[in-house]
Amino acid sequence: MLRLFSWNVNGLRAILKKDFCEDIAKLDPDVLCLQEIKLQEGQTDFQMEGYYDYWNYAEKKGYSGVAVFTRREPLAVTRGIGIEEHDREGRVLCLEFPEYYLVNCYTPNSQNELRRLPYRVQWEEAFRNYLNELAKKKGVILCGDLNVAHNEIDLKNPASNRRSAGFSDEERAEFTKLLESGFIDTFRYFYPEQEEAYSWWSYRTRARSRNAGWRIDYFVVSQDLEEVIKDAKIHSDIMGSDHCPVSLDIEI
Repeated sequence: MLRLFSWNVNGLRAILKKDFCEDIAKLDPDVLCLQEIKLQEGQTDFQMEGYYDYWNYAEKKGYSGVAVFTRREPLAVTRGIGIEEHDREGRVLCLEFPEYYLVNCYTPNSQNELRRLPYRVQWEEAFRNYLNELAKKKGVILCGDLNVAHNEIDLKNPASNRRSAGFSDEERAEFTKLLESGFIDTFRYFYPEQEEAYSWWSYRTRARSRNAGWRIDYFVVSQDLEEVIKDAKIHSDIMGSDHCPVSLDIEI
């Protein structure tokens, strides 16, 4: 059994000053995917003993970025999706293993008043095409902060957030298109009716203490991996970021 974890750490250097290392030791992941690391090459000497590590940094300092730590060495590593306008922000890291591709993603936020929504929709189409091309070759495991609460069950206050970034009709429709193209939202696969299961809470409103959250962190797999996924969890008891880790157990 392999256990994969994904966590938006909202700044790796910041979370390293908290209980991050102790938390990761307890989780004991086979693969750990991080998003929003907010650093450049050489700005941290953080390593995990016994793991290979791979990084994709944004061109802009202190912004975005993803990393993967894996006990098993991949066959190949790719940074970005091969489209320059989408690859400047360090949002995608793909590791190829013999049985599957692992794609770690930090999806662009549509921002206040949805001012970046047009770009977000362009990104979604390009990224979906990228995933579907991978899926033609072998199974795909996508994880990360996908910056969308898919359905009303996936956030505390759907009515008041209808035109908020992460819950616009357009963003939700793009996630539906991804699933309809041959992918599975693993948490909802195992827990289709579970309410108040969130992975992000706003710092501004002290939302975490009230569990007024959103489920925007995912493990999504191509349908040909359906038989090997065994469980998906949200680890809301783990602090340190405005997001909590999510995990997927697979039997490969």
